[in-house]
Amino acid sequence: MTKAVVAIVLALLVVGCDQNMEVQPKYSEYGRAPLFRGGVLREPPNGAVARDDLARDAEMRDRPALTAELLARGRQRFGIFCSPCHGASGDGNGIVVERGMPRPTSYHEDRLRTADDQHFFDVISNGYGVMYSYASRVTPHDRWAIVAYIRALQLSRHASIDDVPPDRRAKLTAAP
Repeated sequence: MTKAVVAIVLALLVVGCDQNMEVQPKYSEYGRAPLFRGGVLREPPNGAVARDDLARDAEMRDRPALTAELLARGRQRFGIFCSPCHGASGDGNGIVVERGMPRPTSYHEDRLRTADDQHFFDVISNGYGVMYSYASRVTPHDRWAIVAYIRALQLSRHASIDDVPPDRRAKLTAAP
């Protein structure tokens, strides 16, 4: 009797294995569906807030404090996302320019040196000219870090010895 029950259970399991996910009824995202009037993709209801939108908006508004860690993160992210076009020093002579892409504006031009930080954040977020938006690739915190690093690049190009703290100035002016 138990052998018959085991055989029936095994037979049912084998029959159940024949159902593939590919043959189950499903709807294409952009196709018509009898269940919905306009298709499968639906407009969200008015007033709906996507997950993490409020936190992301707060992160975009609240600029992080300028620290060595933020500058290091900005340098790393700049090297990944910005230097292929803008070059390592921000002059606008990255590797893609050598391959025929239009040369981006140098960060060291007066127009960009006097621009506010929000301008750089908005360009990274929304794109500008032939530069596309990096909003989906770079988090708001990393965008602020990149802005801080751009400012450090600009400062390093136009700094004088008087801008160096006195305790470190002696090390720079000492003979090698």
